[in-house]
Amino acid sequence: MKCVDDFRLRFGGRELVPIMIGGMGVDISTAELALEAARLGGVGHISDAMLPSVTDRLYKTRFVKEKLQQYKYNVENPDKSKVQFDLGHLAEATRLHVSRTMQAKRGEGMIFINCMEKLTMNAPRETLRVRLRGALDEGIDGITLAAGLHLGSFALIEDHPRFRDAKLGIIVSSLRALQLFLRKNAKLNRLPDFIVVEGPLAGGHLGFGMDWTQYDLRTIVAEIQRYLQAEKLDIPLIPAGGIFTGSDAVSYLETGSAAVQVATRFTVADECGIPKKVQQEYFKASEDDIEVNMLSPTGYPMRMLKNCPAIGSGIRPNCEAFGYILDANGNCSYIDAYNRELAAHPGARKISVQDKICLCTHMRNYDCWTCGHYTYRLKDTTHRNADGSYQILTAEQIFHDYQFSTDNKIALPAKA
Repeated sequence: MKCVDDFRLRFGGRELVPIMIGGMGVDISTAELALEAARLGGVGHISDAMLPSVTDRLYKTRFVKEKLQQYKYNVENPDKSKVQFDLGHLAEATRLHVSRTMQAKRGEGMIFINCMEKLTMNAPRETLRVRLRGALDEGIDGITLAAGLHLGSFALIEDHPRFRDAKLGIIVSSLRALQLFLRKNAKLNRLPDFIVVEGPLAGGHLGFGMDWTQYDLRTIVAEIQRYLQAEKLDIPLIPAGGIFTGSDAVSYLETGSAAVQVATRFTVADECGIPKKVQQEYFKASEDDIEVNMLSPTGYPMRMLKNCPAIGSGIRPNCEAFGYILDANGNCSYIDAYNRELAAHPGARKISVQDKICLCTHMRNYDCWTCGHYTYRLKDTTHRNADGSYQILTAEQIFHDYQFSTDNKIALPAKA
């Protein structure tokens, strides 16, 4: 019986272990996690979600504090259209995080950055351009375009000297989304180097409606494979979402996929950015503890743990410090929901907002526990300690289990 190590992901003349760790933000896919994937011969992602906040914590910059000081006068104003990001600060945050990560890289693998279009930041085109170009400037091996159709993203970097050198890929959840992307970028004569096909069992924001249960990753992958063959397009396909074991991965590799993207099992790795006490909540979760809801102000469905502190929280919008979800007009649906509840409960010391969450603040504080469909199976991948907690794994243990396991088995780590 074959294992993942019997296959290779081929990028030009390079051959890699066909395992890609997804780019979970905010700094959940840490540099340390990405570096381990690269050291082991696969592909690791860092995320560019809320990088000014991330670099403040990691490298002692002051971007968030300076932005808050600049716009503090606007805190009580529901109109956030004046709250803009300093593009110089954004560029510096991107360059700092990417350069530090790439300088530490070891091994034969690659490090990509996950870049979300839905981080609109009150200036969607301008801020996206800065993030993309900053990552390329600092030598990132590749960019995965996520959370959006990215119809204009290639055009933002077509004049960059690394536009045809770096590996550029797109995440899609349907053939139609891929066709729109390819059609829009045809005039640039630049195909994506890889396509991540993300199914309905993925974690965090989903590329489906609330009818997500009607879709199936294998069906979508097969449809896209047939399309690429008919169009004579040789682009590596990388399925993602619900691939929990090495045998799951092999089942895709045997049918023509170039690699798999995995993330859920790495949420409980020691190198992951999720706080250790929150990782224990992931281990403890049952299937009934996981839901898909419409609480995200992005408008996308989102999979998360029902008991996370973000749900029902009525914190004041913190756009003057953060504001990553503000659209081009300075709007965010959480602001509308918060002000509605504030008006309905005048004088209340504390209000609750049930239909939306302040995504920026809660993601920054690790209170928004997004997760994959199979998070409830994490407890089966490790040992339970005498005190009832679960043993944290290393990224290497998880990576090697994917790489070498067979028969749908999961190799438990040695007891600590």
